[in-house]
Amino acid sequence: MATSENHMNTIYDFLTVACFIGLVCAFFLLTERHPKTLAYLLIAGLAFAVADQLGNAGSTLLAAVMIVAGVGYAVLIIRG
Repeated sequence: MATSENHMNTIYDFLTVACFIGLVCAFFLLTERHPKTLAYLLIAGLAFAVADQLGNAGSTLLAAVMIVAGVGYAVLIIRG
């Protein structure tokens, strides 16, 4: 029986998980924890997930753009 091992292997895996952890910490530490704020931050989380998939598929530049866009969007949401 074949087993499938899905471990974090690439820099995109580690970077996007770190960004997502940063989102969670920022939500709890820097906001008033409104559900609307959480919904907006989920958009940034989605950008990180897409960036991870793009990076793992070989689209390095597009993945980097998505990561920067996700971080920038999250900063705008938290500061606003």
